[in-house]
Amino acid sequence: MLCVGEAMVLVAPARGERLATARGAALGVAGAESTVAQYLSDLGHRTAWASRVGTDPLGEQVLDAIARSGVDVGHVERDPSAPTGVYFKDPSPEGTRVHYYRTGSAASRMTPAYLDRLPLSTARLVHLSGVTPALSDGCAATSTALFERARAAGASCSFDVNYRAALWSTRQAAGPLLALARQADVVFVGLDEARHVWGTGTAEQVRDLVGPGVRLVVKDADIGATHFPPGGGPAVFVPANPVEVVEPVGAGDAFAAGYLSAWLRGAEPADRLRFGHRLAAFALGVVGDHADASVLRTTGAAG
Repeated sequence: MLCVGEAMVLVAPARGERLATARGAALGVAGAESTVAQYLSDLGHRTAWASRVGTDPLGEQVLDAIARSGVDVGHVERDPSAPTGVYFKDPSPEGTRVHYYRTGSAASRMTPAYLDRLPLSTARLVHLSGVTPALSDGCAATSTALFERARAAGASCSFDVNYRAALWSTRQAAGPLLALARQADVVFVGLDEARHVWGTGTAEQVRDLVGPGVRLVVKDADIGATHFPPGGGPAVFVPANPVEVVEPVGAGDAFAAGYLSAWLRGAEPADRLRFGHRLAAFALGVVGDHADASVLRTTGAAG
């Protein structure tokens, strides 16, 4: 499996302090596609992550953290003229806010030419999120070309809509995100973000908009998720697992990884959703975007 997209260094205040008054912080690494790659590796899949980072120490931090999860980072390109992206968490009783410093980052300089060095001919699955096309015009062109080349090479394409208002407006995002969703074989989208970006009010309306050619998974927060098979057929709904939330980050990427793992192992739609929920619940119960989930590897797709 090949996951393509930016990963950044995360700076979080110690002990949940506010950024404005914090006197210490911890470094981590996070990114939508890299987190999916890490969870897939935890679950026993051979996985690679591709992107660009700077030749700075933060780039080394990113590469080391992702490689420690067993993910192949050998296709990552180093850029001596652009920095590795960084973002900061600002915890508060009202919820955690994030502040991004990624404009002009090495990853934002991706172009379709970068795809020439990627092993698309040997990838079974290629995964992308809607964060990547929002980073720059070059990243948008790269995202479209990635799916075109992957499908031509015989790989399946997975797309998580993952709309980020801090990166682009709904007017800017609606068309490109829909076009990428229609290119994919598997699509993940939250019902709330679909309503915000596309104006669809129900899971069925999302299916009608995206079209019948994809495996569509519509997530409705802590209620559950609905699977629509390609070509029509009955939908399958599986409720979410009750969970005590430690930190509400990384759950969407974990769900996607759980679903994809079960799908690649031949599980039925209901079992794919169940394992997606289980991995999402695991992510919600830990601090940070990723924690080693290899303990779930032996439970099977329906675990």
